[in-house]
Amino acid sequence: MYGKIKEHLQKELADIKEAGLFKEERIIVTPQSADIKVDTGEDVLNFCANNYLGLSNHPKLVAAAKEGLDTHGYGMSSVRFICGTQDLHKTLERKIAEFFGTEDTILYAACFDANGGVFEPLFTVEDAIISDSLNHASIIDGVRLCKAQRFRYKNADMEDLEEKLKEAQSARFRIIVTDGAFSMDGNVAPLDKINELAKKYDALVMVDECHSAGVVGKTGRGVTEYFNIRGEVDIITGTLGKAFGGAIGGFTTGKKEIIEMLRQRSRPYLFSNSIPPMVANAGIAMFDMMAETTELQDKLHSNTEYFVEKMKNAGFDIKPTKSAICAVMLYDAKLSQVMASKLLAEGIYVIGFYYPVVPKDQARIRVQLSAGHKKEQLDKCIAAFTKVGKELGVIE
Repeated sequence: MYGKIKEHLQKELADIKEAGLFKEERIIVTPQSADIKVDTGEDVLNFCANNYLGLSNHPKLVAAAKEGLDTHGYGMSSVRFICGTQDLHKTLERKIAEFFGTEDTILYAACFDANGGVFEPLFTVEDAIISDSLNHASIIDGVRLCKAQRFRYKNADMEDLEEKLKEAQSARFRIIVTDGAFSMDGNVAPLDKINELAKKYDALVMVDECHSAGVVGKTGRGVTEYFNIRGEVDIITGTLGKAFGGAIGGFTTGKKEIIEMLRQRSRPYLFSNSIPPMVANAGIAMFDMMAETTELQDKLHSNTEYFVEKMKNAGFDIKPTKSAICAVMLYDAKLSQVMASKLLAEGIYVIGFYYPVVPKDQARIRVQLSAGHKKEQLDKCIAAFTKVGKELGVIE
């Protein structure tokens, strides 16, 4: 039976390689950090991790993880409602709600699960989901699992959003769904205007804060803080796998009744193991750190502003950003691959993104800044981009 599909898959894979779209995985042999070593022996600077606050190997989080391992064991071997809930999980949920100014929180194995499990328990064919066109794949998949009516508005386009809200007025409930910071472009959703339209047309608002939590806003509390509407959004989803320590685990935080219904009916929650105790304990330590100081956020904002300004001055086409994501636009898929390889040879670890991760003819190298980067590392990265960019004719 496998023979026919094997031939089909081999041809598909060959076509992907021929088109320059085949994804190769580089292997890291050190902890995740601003400077890492890959299995080929090179020491390189890492500019493509979601390690926005430099916490992935932070001594306090490592110590907290070890403590959680010692006091609460390795794994839960169960889903939450059977015998998979420890005091650590409840404490972490409370810390997350306090951080975002919400009423309650539910933990998931990943934010992909949080987004996948939020719509179906809450909305039916009587309702309408109005989603930004550049929302993350996990939101798209979550919407697909729900029978609600679907509307899609142009990225951050408030006129188009208003038109879709008008079209959805016959629905019982309406919810506007958007990424906080869009992962490939780096722009931030105009949540203040979205919130105003939601009030005008009686809609709920949901924000995925995966790339904005810990990053956007003075204290890193995300786009609701940035637009001074903290506590007003109905549903926020996010992850512990990016700025918040870089491990694993997702969450949905928001209105009490919504979270309670998710506990009763959200399938990824009901049928997946709890996050490990060591991850939960490290998460608690991380939120305690966030409550004590904005030092890491301040460093990240400074690094981002410096890097973007210098790259623009060098002549690179940079998408406008209010996050820690700097999209260096190249447009050609093969060029993005070649440039990423040449940069690796210069000691800069970055990845070229191309279709289907981004639209066709919108290939780019996404640079992600971190509070863990030192100024001299930023300068080395800028110099390497400038050298390779000139070699390839990307800049003059």
